[in-house]
Amino acid sequence: MDHQAALASLFLPEGRLDPYPAYDVIRAHAPVFEAFDGRWFVTTHALTSRLLRDPGLRVADAADYDAFWPDWRQNRGVASVVLSMLQTNPPDHTRVRRAAAVTFTARRVAAMRDVVAGQAEDLIEAMPSGTDFMGAFAYPLPIGVICALLGVPEADRQWFRQRAADLTVVLEPISTDEEMRLADVAGRDLEAYFTDLIKERRRAPREDLTSALVAAHDDAPGAGLTGEELLANLVLLLVAGFETTTNLLGTGIQILLSHPGQADRLRADPDLASAFVEEILRYDSPVQLTSRFTTGPLDLGDGVRLGDGAELTLLLGAANRDPARYPDPHRFDPDRPNIQPVSFGGGAHYCLGAPLARLEAQVAFPMLLTRLPRLSLAGTAERRDRLVLRGYATLPVTTD
Repeated sequence: MDHQAALASLFLPEGRLDPYPAYDVIRAHAPVFEAFDGRWFVTTHALTSRLLRDPGLRVADAADYDAFWPDWRQNRGVASVVLSMLQTNPPDHTRVRRAAAVTFTARRVAAMRDVVAGQAEDLIEAMPSGTDFMGAFAYPLPIGVICALLGVPEADRQWFRQRAADLTVVLEPISTDEEMRLADVAGRDLEAYFTDLIKERRRAPREDLTSALVAAHDDAPGAGLTGEELLANLVLLLVAGFETTTNLLGTGIQILLSHPGQADRLRADPDLASAFVEEILRYDSPVQLTSRFTTGPLDLGDGVRLGDGAELTLLLGAANRDPARYPDPHRFDPDRPNIQPVSFGGGAHYCLGAPLARLEAQVAFPMLLTRLPRLSLAGTAERRDRLVLRGYATLPVTTD
């Protein structure tokens, strides 16, 4: 298979099922190369890390969408993502990120440890002997945690799960008309819900992230969040805060149960959890790619020089298994020195929720292995057919 065929395979269901052989072919061809109507694809860890932190690159924002899809705001799923910090550039991104970071603090995340542990314990106690791990644990834990953080009542969490899942198709480069229709419906439902929640928190603030973000909007006119940004970023925090963590939990437990010796080590020493989570993130990233655009001339080395407006697709999954950075990259090895996966991005757009996702995984994996010592894979797992967000639709397990 040549590099063009390998790249094309990523846009087919069978290629997405296991993209890593294609990544090897692509990476062996070049650190960066042009394909598909002038888009550039970045394959190595070194170049991906550098470009994620390059302040001269930008993300696609509302102005870009205006140029190729004038009525994109009519799809409220698309609008909720494009108007959030995920797809905003400086100076607006700097202002919005600062306002969100002031509320989504390390202290607030650390204070969630007991909430994470309590919810994980409840889910484990309720887990049937034979079940789908995604439905029984990997979905409900992150949705419960992010809803607790935002101040969403427990009774509404199941309602959120389907709408958040429907909206994430907006992050994919490939989607059907029906998927986009469902994303629009989900966006409208979530906007209506958070509009009501914002009103309630203005009337009676609580010790939750929604109240803090409302205060950031109300107390800093011109410097905090606009009303539109407040709404979009609440939707983003819900969707991003649950989707990637769900994929991390499902993929992680599948990897651990497929490597029983490593699972035994973590079961015996929960303090290893941090290293295990970093290697899981490297080994099979919940986010496989991201895109950037140049804002001026950019020298990528090896004679490759791009002009203004060039589109770069950074293949995070390929970078995480780059043999130049990680010897024997297809081996799961939590003892690797200096594991630095690019799974959560980098630079100004580094994932705001990364510490919370790591916390949930670090708490959940040792607890699952110790409380359920006979937990094992059972039956055939089904992956979600996604290019960007990689994870399982179903993952049958047994506790017997």
